[in-house]
Amino acid sequence: MLKIAYDPIYAHPLPEGHRFPMLKYELIPAQLLHEGVINKDNLFSPDLLAEDVIIRTHDENYWHQLRDLTLPPKEQRRTGFPLSARLVEREIRIAKGTIDGCRYAFESGVAFNVAGGTHHAGSNWGEGFCLLNDQAIAANYLLDNYLAKSILIIDLDVHQGNGTAQIFENEPGVFTFSMHGANNFPYRKERSDLDIPLQDGVGDDEFLDILKTTLPRLIEQQKPDFIFYLSGVDILATDKLGKLALSKEACKARDRFVFEQCIKHSIPVQVSMGGGYSPQIKDIVEAHCNTFKTAIDLYF
Repeated sequence: MLKIAYDPIYAHPLPEGHRFPMLKYELIPAQLLHEGVINKDNLFSPDLLAEDVIIRTHDENYWHQLRDLTLPPKEQRRTGFPLSARLVEREIRIAKGTIDGCRYAFESGVAFNVAGGTHHAGSNWGEGFCLLNDQAIAANYLLDNYLAKSILIIDLDVHQGNGTAQIFENEPGVFTFSMHGANNFPYRKERSDLDIPLQDGVGDDEFLDILKTTLPRLIEQQKPDFIFYLSGVDILATDKLGKLALSKEACKARDRFVFEQCIKHSIPVQVSMGGGYSPQIKDIVEAHCNTFKTAIDLYF
């Protein structure tokens, strides 16, 4: 059975004026339930994450500033959110949901987190709507508990996974692959193990050709026993923060190709949703829901 991490706090951790970026996290599971693609048994609500697991990935002082709500105002502005206990709880539950998703992925091949993909959070900073790096925390958890030896993080959000790259810059057990807009946020890039910067306006055929050339070779070289996939839909032409020009059909083809590669090599995959900022919320929700539908079509 497909298992999907979701909690209402994903969608409602902020004051009224800041809620639009979070609205999709309520609408994605609602739409999947409405269409009968999933039922309530597919959803699970993550618990809180233990502090020792958090500080394995994030600097202890940075974590204490988040936990105690003492993060300096300048650093709060960098995250894009006003800091609150509810927001921090949201980040903790998302990270726990990604860890739990890994365990479900070992059983079923694939598992999802409705939120997550918080790849701009580095070891001692938050930025770009990211405070704790859920997939980095989960990757370290797998390594520490001998659940995986070789991990591949596939980041296909329009923005570089700079926090993830920084966290794992000296970790041979995790290979970071980011394919992103060259001229987009973050403007100070970190070095992933493999970065493919794309020029503005890259469309369906070029994007898919690069991915289909790169990913099979990367899997053959690295031989990962677990994959994390960040499936941001801010690569869409409609996205107001992205600078690429992909259609929904190409976004769906991207997801299908990643899943097919995981299936071909019998590698479990955990999926976090990442970004999506099209002006019309329906475009964001439809594109994200297509990722779930594609996985269900291939795995179940």
